[in-house]
Amino acid sequence: MKTRRIAVDIGMSNIDLVLEERFSSEGPARMEMHKLENQHELAVDQVRQALAVVGDVLKPDSLIGVTGGHYRDLPDILDGYRLHKVDEMCALGWGGLVAAQREAGLVVSAGTGTAMVAARGDEVSHVTGSAVGGGTLMGLSRLILGTVDVPEIDRLALAGDTAAVDIMLTEAVGGEVGRLPANANAVNLGKLIDGADFKREDLAAGLVRLVAQVIAVIAINAADAAGLAEIILIGHTMDLVSVQKEIALVGAFYQRTFIMPENPGFATARGVLVAMGKR
Repeated sequence: MKTRRIAVDIGMSNIDLVLEERFSSEGPARMEMHKLENQHELAVDQVRQALAVVGDVLKPDSLIGVTGGHYRDLPDILDGYRLHKVDEMCALGWGGLVAAQREAGLVVSAGTGTAMVAARGDEVSHVTGSAVGGGTLMGLSRLILGTVDVPEIDRLALAGDTAAVDIMLTEAVGGEVGRLPANANAVNLGKLIDGADFKREDLAAGLVRLVAQVIAVIAINAADAAGLAEIILIGHTMDLVSVQKEIALVGAFYQRTFIMPENPGFATARGVLVAMGKR
């Protein structure tokens, strides 16, 4: 017998939906993923926007789970469908573990902002977070690059040179500092103080490095504080290759490996599916 479960993750910028179909309780699941630009302010309208994508498969007994945004404000039944409301920290923690195929780890959800949770099996607890995330990158890119087009920002950053806009350690102190080599940066965007003209590619690279470094360094400290060796990165900010490269560079500086699972932006929605399976 075919079963369908639908998970909705309401983000500030995007709404993610995962449709899971199983033809038997022991057989493999087929997953269909959709990323939508969040076009509404009210949680009920955000859920309706997501469900419209899979409206042709909805049945009165469809299993629908929701997290993120103002999910607590949602009714228990919406348009005849029962909603299972899932704690967002549990969803991102469990989703990170299942996406990375790990039993434990610090799960870092880098979306518009950044949340970090310690996940050990069924136990999930919020550790810390950062107001710096993909929203920060887009906001600064609007001001400095004149665009909020994420693929364009990614392309520009990959073609840029951060040393053209950052003050490097070798320039600041003449050499390495602790674990940091001389070619590491000492001041993000420090050369902008001079007010010279800079290439858009170099500015984009500097912006990406700024955001990625903040996330990576806080994640390392949070993992150490929580006693967790592995750091799992999820969220749509991790879709950017330029962000992935900068975070990996921080990992190389501090001898830490970051786990970047496939389809990181949909991990929290997958965590909703995990939560629904625990009911």
